[in-house]
Amino acid sequence: MTMRTMMMAACAAALMATPAFATGKMKCDVKPEDRKPIEALKAELVKQGWTVAKAKLDGGCYEVYGVMPETGRVEAYFHPVTFEKLFVEQRGKVIFRKG
Repeated sequence: MTMRTMMMAACAAALMATPAFATGKMKCDVKPEDRKPIEALKAELVKQGWTVAKAKLDGGCYEVYGVMPETGRVEAYFHPVTFEKLFVEQRGKVIFRKG
């Protein structure tokens, strides 16, 4: 085996061994037992006029893909305890980031 082949094999093995991580757009450090149910966030957003396509946990925050009444289709992150809006992105452009 050549040195180049060995290096490529080592790099491939390292990449396969790396665990999958959250996107890194937001991080919420909250114990799982302290989180409010994601269904409650979805219900609150619908009350505000959102159309929620998908909601999941990402980086400890709730990540929502949906349509905001004032801006259209977005990806947004919310705090899992307070449901405070932390980050909103539309077509790769950040339109809101908390502090």
